[in-house]
Amino acid sequence: QVQLVESGGGLVQAGGSLRLSCAASGRTFSSYAMGWFRQIPGKEREFVVVISSSGGSTSYTDSVKGRFTISRDNAKNTVYLQMNSLKPEDTAVYYCAASRFFARSRAQYDYWGQGTQVTVSS
Repeated sequence: QVQLVESGGGLVQAGGSLRLSCAASGRTFSSYAMGWFRQIPGKEREFVVVISSSGGSTSYTDSVKGRFTISRDNAKNTVYLQMNSLKPEDTAVYYCAASRFFARSRAQYDYWGQGTQVTVSS
């Protein structure tokens, strides 16, 4: 069992930055790939980025490449999402999730956090 708690969301102007954190409970954090997803009301939850269990591999959705950076600290059971050059279209609830696979599909994620709101004003 893995419990995930996101933090770091908020309101920022376009062009600004935020860093999201996702703290995980449990001793098996380092065995899971970790992903970030986001969701706008009325739309499906969409993939943003995934990092492998070791942190050696990452995969980003095209719309955030060059602006967002995922990282993890397995000693602290925490994964981070650094978001730079934010745009109004990045506004969403951001969720972290844990998977046994290096996956882009939300169906392959076993555990989810409660989400944190990110709002980017124009």
